[in-house]
Amino acid sequence: GLRATCEARGYTAWDPTSYAFVKDDVLCIPTAFVSYTGEALDKKTPLLRSMNALSNQAVRILKLFGKDVDYVSTTVGPEQEYFLIKKEDYEARQDLILTGRTLFGAPSAKGQELEEHYFGVIRPEVSAFMKELDEELWKLGIPAKTKHNEVAPCQHELAPIFDTTNVAIDHNLLTMEMMKKLAPKYGLVCLQHEKPFEGVNGSGKHNNWSLSTTEENLLDPGDTPMENLQFLVFLAAVIKAVDEYADLLRTSVATPGNDHRLGANEAPPAIISIFVGEELEAVIDAIASDSPYAGPVKMKMDLGVDVLPKFSKDTTDRNRTSPFAFTGNKFEFRMPGSAQNLSDCDTILNTAVAKELKGYADELEGAEDFTSAAIALVKRTIRDNLGIISTGTGYSAEWEEEAARRGLPNKKNTPAALPALIDPKNIALMEEFGVLTKVEMESRYEVELEHYSKIINIEALTMLEMARKQLLPAINSYMSEVANTAASKLAVSESLSVRSETKALTRLSADADAMSDAVDELQAAVDAAQANGLAALLIQSGYQALVHLAAQHHLDNIHGFTVGVAQTVDELALLADLSQHFIDLRAAAVYDNDLDADQIEQYQIVDDRVLQLLVDHCVAAVFYDNGLTVIFLNIRKRFDQNIGTQLRIKLSIHTNSFLYREFSSFLRIKFCNHR
Repeated sequence: GLRATCEARGYTAWDPTSYAFVKDDVLCIPTAFVSYTGEALDKKTPLLRSMNALSNQAVRILKLFGKDVDYVSTTVGPEQEYFLIKKEDYEARQDLILTGRTLFGAPSAKGQELEEHYFGVIRPEVSAFMKELDEELWKLGIPAKTKHNEVAPCQHELAPIFDTTNVAIDHNLLTMEMMKKLAPKYGLVCLQHEKPFEGVNGSGKHNNWSLSTTEENLLDPGDTPMENLQFLVFLAAVIKAVDEYADLLRTSVATPGNDHRLGANEAPPAIISIFVGEELEAVIDAIASDSPYAGPVKMKMDLGVDVLPKFSKDTTDRNRTSPFAFTGNKFEFRMPGSAQNLSDCDTILNTAVAKELKGYADELEGAEDFTSAAIALVKRTIRDNLGIISTGTGYSAEWEEEAARRGLPNKKNTPAALPALIDPKNIALMEEFGVLTKVEMESRYEVELEHYSKIINIEALTMLEMARKQLLPAINSYMSEVANTAASKLAVSESLSVRSETKALTRLSADADAMSDAVDELQAAVDAAQANGLAALLIQSGYQALVHLAAQHHLDNIHGFTVGVAQTVDELALLADLSQHFIDLRAAAVYDNDLDADQIEQYQIVDDRVLQLLVDHCVAAVFYDNGLTVIFLNIRKRFDQNIGTQLRIKLSIHTNSFLYREFSSFLRIKFCNHR
């Protein structure tokens, strides 16, 4: 940080370019925040500085093209992704409450592979939430526009109309706040963590960035991009900026949560590259090779049905795996996570582009033939920075190898990425344009490392508490049930087989011992990390020990159950193949797979043992909203008072044990590989 704990004075300054608003009957004014000694303590101050730096250099370039412009604005349209889960499900998960993500769980038999959430209708309660959210945002002056389901179960997105960068970011922060505020009115909780559930898509915040005057978008290629020299100059500046300062841009999206998101499920990889599309790729290739440009032919899409209209086909496709993709008249930076403040990435992007435009202006202002000099500059830039251009998938091993050959940085986690903040090259960039001083850069490095360490430590402590108070007691309780079952069978007749119970107990006992040992190892790692002040770097070793044994425990104690012909042979078949019947309580309360109460009634499921399975699975409904709790209560009425009382007592005593036995036995935590 910048100041000692005892040094408390600071100053706020209104930002008149970002409109004031009334919230909860209080007038709120966006402000900058600086210390008593003048250092920026906020994200708004360096952002505004970077916007001015970029404008000053862009104005110089435009004057060379004969345009008298006072100011060039950077604009942003942030696409905010988020999850909505039921409030009761959220409250049942200690890890979600404390860390924002699930630390325990197992892969679901059904995730997002059918795409039915993405292409399905919006659930009524979510639609009502979205409607009120729009209305509340409009009251605050936020131009919310597009809303839809996203790929993962229970995942959604809101996108506003683009605005000036600092205004758009202020609006995005308000949007996130309003999402969390309104969700409980509909019995929901809004999750903005980048990866709340493993195995399905995480949530990003796509930063759609462009440059504009009051008259034109400077990144609009027009109908003939090869002949649009002004566009090519600005395009070349962006390409060079991203190439030269990719390491610094990577730090802007380095967070513990985003480390879990990047590199899969439509999130871009950690390697920063630029996708320009087929049309601009042809332009760039022609420039780099001094060959004739053969642009794509404008085509009409004919769907083969007379009643459907013909429409113009875009000249390029999109690339979902590209970190930095040109999308027609803007660049979409897809790496930021949903919980992040976009000020960081836009401050860096603005400043890096300002640096390149300054170099261009310094060179071109003294040129005798401006047009020839500008063309030569664009050619040189493209040739020197061609390695940052990528066209294929960002997920393949081949691309990772190719990126290494090109010299592109591949910082796979936050600890590996953050040192770029104190790289002399990057400090020099920020100081040259007065965006951040060396002291301010160093302070941000320290703050981000401390934040990362604290998040990892909180997750470790949460894991320890859940393992000790929920997982291990649940295993022991279940072993007691299995042992009692075996004893009861032998009491009836010693000829009855207890082989399945013996196998289960043997495996469960071994798993419980291994889990207890792993908990001790994790605790030792936490203690050592805290003693040495290096929590984020040392805790890692303790996590991995739990993974394998937790997976085995999960397979051992999940009860398979289907509603249908409830015959003994079917139940035994399910119990014999436990691995085929995972209950995923992390993949979110999405699919309303309601258990058919009429079907239960039809097959007269009244056996006490089957009812016990229902008791187990009522609790397992935590993330699947299977409606089992209500069904269980209805079925219970068909039992005599003694059985009903017994089950009520058991359910009240073992709710936590049953709950976490179902979902916490498989530890799927993938913390970063630390240096």
